[in-house]
Order: sequence, then structure tokens, then C-alpha cells
Amino acid sequence: MRLHRNLVFATIDALRDIFNEGKYADKEIGKALKRDKRWGARDRAFIAETTYDIVRWKRLYAEIAEVKEPFSRENLFRLFAVWCVLRGINLPDWPQIEPTPTRRIKGRFDELSKIRKIRESIPDWMDELGEKELGKVWDKEIAALNEQAPVILRANSFKTDTRKLKSLLLDENIVVQPVKGYDDALQLVERQNVFTTKAFKDGLFEVQDANSQLVASFLDVENGMRVIDTCAGAGGKSLHLAALMENKGQIIALDIYANKLKELKRRARRAGAHNIEARHIDSTKVVKKLYNSADRVLIDAPCSGLGVLSRNPDAKWKLEPEFLDKLRNTQAEILNSYSKMVKSGGKMVYATCSILPSENNEQVKAFLKRDEGKEFKLIKDKSMLSSTSGYDGFYMALLEKNS
Repeated sequence: MRLHRNLVFATIDALRDIFNEGKYADKEIGKALKRDKRWGARDRAFIAETTYDIVRWKRLYAEIAEVKEPFSRENLFRLFAVWCVLRGINLPDWPQIEPTPTRRIKGRFDELSKIRKIRESIPDWMDELGEKELGKVWDKEIAALNEQAPVILRANSFKTDTRKLKSLLLDENIVVQPVKGYDDALQLVERQNVFTTKAFKDGLFEVQDANSQLVASFLDVENGMRVIDTCAGAGGKSLHLAALMENKGQIIALDIYANKLKELKRRARRAGAHNIEARHIDSTKVVKKLYNSADRVLIDAPCSGLGVLSRNPDAKWKLEPEFLDKLRNTQAEILNSYSKMVKSGGKMVYATCSILPSENNEQVKAFLKRDEGKEFKLIKDKSMLSSTSGYDGFYMALLEKNS
């Protein structure tokens, strides 16, 4: 591979802001890709994939390069040199790249790879927590979460199905394949920018992980129901629920972030979902007005996001154990409050994109023991690990309120 100076410099600049300024990787990569309109798909892919790779393996590369944060520009080029050597890429003769002892890098890699927390490039506390909560499974799970996430599409059943969509995408030189066990899912054979396709602009699909696509179905919705998506965000699951309900009934999409609900409305128009009503939670009154009114309630709760590290590797470096404790308290509060929106005989799904039992089944068990949960019973729950499914780590529990 021949390295181009302007692409490498864009990568270094993005890494500087991600590591030293605490910026989000996806946003900084997006900014980097706009620096030069002449860059083609391969150029953009190099910047995105290289940046994500070095973010993913930050601890390992820093240990090999013997550099510490905050990283100077020279340090960042050392990390980049480690990335090159471990991928068999010849280092260019640039003044920014110091003479690099290739054998020493490979030797350090072999030596450090014997220590899991360095090999998998995670903070000490995260490795200890993962082992404590998942035991022997943690080894395989954290390795799986360090793999690059596949790109999965959900065919919008309002407008198409997987067979038709596969054919239409092929016309745009995008090859996809069905995903066994996931009715509306198609997986890209090669990573490509699908957002520029006519099929996307026409609302024929959404990008949504395969395991995430199981959550809406788990809620057991029917046409004509009143459904509340309590932490709707930009609406991925609300859109899926609308499709399952064939636009019949009402979906109330709630969120504390108004800007996310604006994005939901835009996506709903594109998808042809007409039964979604977005409501901003700007006070407790919004939730209280909906008590005992919903046939179905979805709580896609805020969580650690440890199940989606493969697509958000910078989360490893932003998460703190203290924040996790606060999250667990927030999850319990949300369950206590939002469960009151379920009417007698109605059902509720509690879901997270975490793999930790303390955020998942243990939260549900604790809820059922509290006064707020005494009218509910657990119908079924499901834990999905990346190491067994190949997709995001997810948890979902279906609960029913007594008639």
C-alpha cells in the first residue's frame, strides 16, 4: 500500500482531537472526510478505517510505541508507525516518521499480547468488570467487540422487501446478502457508503444492526395499538414498530433531546411512517399524562453501550466506572417511572445495548421486587452476545402488567 501524505495528515489531525480533546470519533472522522472534495471512496475509506483502527487499539499501540497521553504530534505519528508495521505496510521516508525498529515493534506486540487488557486494548477497570460479570465468556466477548462491525440494513416493509431491495442495490453496484434468522436484514458484502444511494433516499431501508432489529418484534405489537417508545432518540426502533403495525394505530416517540426527535421526524417522512407522534420530554408532566394509557411500552434504556464497542470503539476511553454507577441508577428510575405508562394487561420491553447483567436481567429482577414492579411479571428475556451472534450485544426483556 502506498501512503499519501494528505490522507495520513488528516488521520493524525482526527486522532489528535479524539484523544486529546475528547471529541467523538464519528464526528471528527466526518469532518476529516470533508477536507478535500477531490478525495474518492478509497481515500475516505483509508481515513475512516485507519482512524477507527488506531482508536480501537490505542492502549496496545501506545504500550508498543512507549508513549503516553496527552499525545504530541510526534507521539501520534509513532502510533501510526506501529499501525503500519503490524499491517506489513512499508513506512514512507517522511521527516514526521522517525526511524522505526520494526523487529522491536513486532517483539513488543508478541510480548504484550499475552496480557488480555493490553491485547484487547481496554482500561483496567473495564477488564476487571467484564470478568466479574461475564466470567470466562468475557475473553471471547471482548475479542468479538474489537472486530469491525458489519453493515446491516433493515428493509422498509412499507416500500419493499429484502428480495426486491437486494436487486435494486445490485443495480447501484452494492452487493448484499440475507441474514439468516433476521426477516428484514441484509448485510453488505463489502463496506460502502449506502447513504448516497437512490434506494436510501427513497426510504427503502435504514441502517440498523441485526440484533437491534429484534427489539421491535419482541414488543409483540398489533395493528391499532397505542405504543410508546420512551427513549426514542432518532427513531430507529419507532420506524420499525410503525412498519410492523402497518401505520395502523399510534406510536408516541418520547425523548429528552429535542434535536433527536427532529431527526426522527425527517426519517419518518422518508420512510413513509405516518403514525408516529414525537413528543419532547421537557417536564415530568409529559410522562405523567400518559400513565396507564399504552398497550405497549418500549424502554430502550440509556446504557454503557458495551455491546456496541465494535462500532463505537472510542466509548472504551470515554466511559468511567463512576458514570456506570450513575447509569444503573438512571435505568432503575426510568423503569419505575415509564412502566406506569403501561395499562392493565399491557406489555413492556426493557432493552439495552449492553452485555452486563447488572444493566440487564439484574435490573429487571430488582424492578419486579420493587413496589413499582409488583403488578408486572416477566414473560421472557433474551441476551445476545457479539461472540455468539456476530452482531451487537443486546438484551431485551418482555414484561406484562396484570389485568
